[in-house]
Amino acid sequence: MSTPDTSPSLIVAATAHSLPVAVQAPARARAFAEPLLSSASLDTGENMLAHADAVASILDMIGGSEAMQAASYLVYAWEHLNKPQEVIAKAFGDHFADLARETSKLIQLQRQARVRALEMRLERELAESLPGAVSANKAPLSELEASQTENVRKMLLAFSRDLRVVMLRLASRLQTLRYFAASKKIPSHELAWEALHIFAPLANRLGIWQIKWEMEDLAFRFLEPDTYKQIARFLDEKRVGREAYMADLRAELETAIRSLGFDAKVQGRPKHIYSIAKKMRGKALNFERVFDIRALRVIVNDVHACYSVLAWVNDRFQPVAEEFDDYIANPKANGYQSLHTVVRDEQGRAIEIQIRTEAMHEHAEHGVAAHWAYKEAGAKGYAGVSASSEYDAKIAVLRQLLAWERDLSGETQALFDDRIYVLTPDAAIVELPKGATPVDFAYTVHTNLGHRCRGAKVDGAMVTLSTPLQNGQTVEIVAAKEGGPSRDWLNPELGYLVGSRARAKVRAWFNGLAIEATIARGREAIEKLLQREGKTSLSLEELALQMGFTSSNQLFEVVGKDELSLRAIESQLSPPEPVAVEDELPFVRKTRQSDNFKGSHVLVVGVDSMLTQLAKCCKPAPPDGIGGFVTKGKGVSIHRCDCPDFRHISRTHPDRVIAVQWRGMKNADAAFYPVDVTVEARDRQGLLRDISEVFAREKINVIGVQTQSIKGTAWMTFTVEVSDASRLNRVLSGMTEVEGVMRARRR
Repeated sequence: MSTPDTSPSLIVAATAHSLPVAVQAPARARAFAEPLLSSASLDTGENMLAHADAVASILDMIGGSEAMQAASYLVYAWEHLNKPQEVIAKAFGDHFADLARETSKLIQLQRQARVRALEMRLERELAESLPGAVSANKAPLSELEASQTENVRKMLLAFSRDLRVVMLRLASRLQTLRYFAASKKIPSHELAWEALHIFAPLANRLGIWQIKWEMEDLAFRFLEPDTYKQIARFLDEKRVGREAYMADLRAELETAIRSLGFDAKVQGRPKHIYSIAKKMRGKALNFERVFDIRALRVIVNDVHACYSVLAWVNDRFQPVAEEFDDYIANPKANGYQSLHTVVRDEQGRAIEIQIRTEAMHEHAEHGVAAHWAYKEAGAKGYAGVSASSEYDAKIAVLRQLLAWERDLSGETQALFDDRIYVLTPDAAIVELPKGATPVDFAYTVHTNLGHRCRGAKVDGAMVTLSTPLQNGQTVEIVAAKEGGPSRDWLNPELGYLVGSRARAKVRAWFNGLAIEATIARGREAIEKLLQREGKTSLSLEELALQMGFTSSNQLFEVVGKDELSLRAIESQLSPPEPVAVEDELPFVRKTRQSDNFKGSHVLVVGVDSMLTQLAKCCKPAPPDGIGGFVTKGKGVSIHRCDCPDFRHISRTHPDRVIAVQWRGMKNADAAFYPVDVTVEARDRQGLLRDISEVFAREKINVIGVQTQSIKGTAWMTFTVEVSDASRLNRVLSGMTEVEGVMRARRR
């Protein structure tokens, strides 16, 4: 038989940073913390020093190193120090200081969660007991408990990057339950609920059954005291006769196994009250139908001996076929291995017998990573998990944490099934929406990594970027040194992105490119204007300030978007001399007749006849709100009220703004007005044809088209004739339905 390794528990070693070995670390840490903790108490009423002593003892019981035991004192000393990080680091090192900080932080968060859950519970119960009371929280208590479970679960997962924090919290919670049991006090419902529904399943997933079983029984005792006492009475009533019978059976079994040529240990297996209650409820059994009240555990040298003993047991007793489980051939998800069988003796009494090797037993008792200590486990370890290094051990433990998360989600009515958790190559946990892809993962880790993502490996195998990820997988991103995302990632039919945050980051990238192109277009136009005007020495930043902008890029952007015409900049560069309105009136000519205009369709308020012209920067058309600006020698320029140029010149020359309105006319006299429509779209074959069909469908005449394509994005400007600008609303709505069109608006 292999000799158990006496090295520290690998659950503790399988962490991001192992604790350094320190001489007499527990004694030194206790001496350091004693003056601080001896007279202090936890919120549960426990003496802090006594609690820390007990936590250290529990860690020792499950195989924790002396360094881990020392940390149990430093965690509680943390809140009593002025500069805890500095003081603990100086006395014990940075590793201990970091562990104490993270664990203290988690303690505080969990305490706050319990307080809030208690407040919500009391509020709800008060509202239900008093007819006139109104509760702000309408959720039933089951949902409140589910919400509390989710909050604590997320906290534990967030801190699980250092597994030592999780181990310390498990040991601490067990000790708190022991304290309440010993003192015959009743803990809060929230504390016991956490222990039974969060911490115990976590201990189970990590394979620390010593903590799991005891925590379940104690929490169950506080949550359902009547049921607990009833089952305890059933066990006590039959204890004397059962124990005598089991002693005889154990002796018989040991003798028989030795006669087969195997060394073995036969133990009475303690039956836990919570597991009995769970089995009775789950299978609708009465107490007499719970087969494993009488239970033995056989520990042998190797797997061959396990099956040999099983064969003898089946020959000696009557096996119950439906109660046989081979967890050696088919291990549980957490790596647990054993043979479970139920047999009946001559009197028909049921007996459960578990058969396992020493290594399997050590794993079952001390944790998911304990089997790494046994050479007989082989390269694949247990349950097919590689055991080549502490890194592999950490991966295995983290996978169990993720499985625990899935279990917990199921227990809370699948309220949280919309999330998955995967691992980075350095074993950090990343939370993602269900169905997320490697691209979602890359953007969650870092925006820049998402932009440069070009491939992915899942559990070491190359996959496509649209592959949905599963809980517990390890994902590695293959990234380019530079570059950006693909537009295909935004196509929902291709399935590259599921998360809205990742999708927003991709959109932001392309919006940034569009803005850069717009700024470049605006800069080029302004620089050409300055060359034409002979003002190349003028600072662009100064020009932007003169135009009312905070930076030159802001000016370039509005010009590039055609929201500010170059005419307004020309006016700023060469401001006209102030001229009184009355001085211009004698030179005003009547509007010239044209094919489109049979008389002026704009009336200057208060003036019978005045030359008017429609501004080319905004191209107004009825029923747009309009305003007039008196020019020098060219009559009144008519602008839309929302025209940026009009707003600018109105601020600089308010005395030259004049009220105007559209002249009422018969349909026969209706004129056609030129209006610009701008479209931004993903460039593709047939795009111009599809957009033109929208205009044709609405019977709108297009008299001019300008197009430009940069890096796959097309910008188009259409000049159309309309008699009524309100007709454009239907056109713009139709534009958005065209494939690839991102934005369509009137210029």
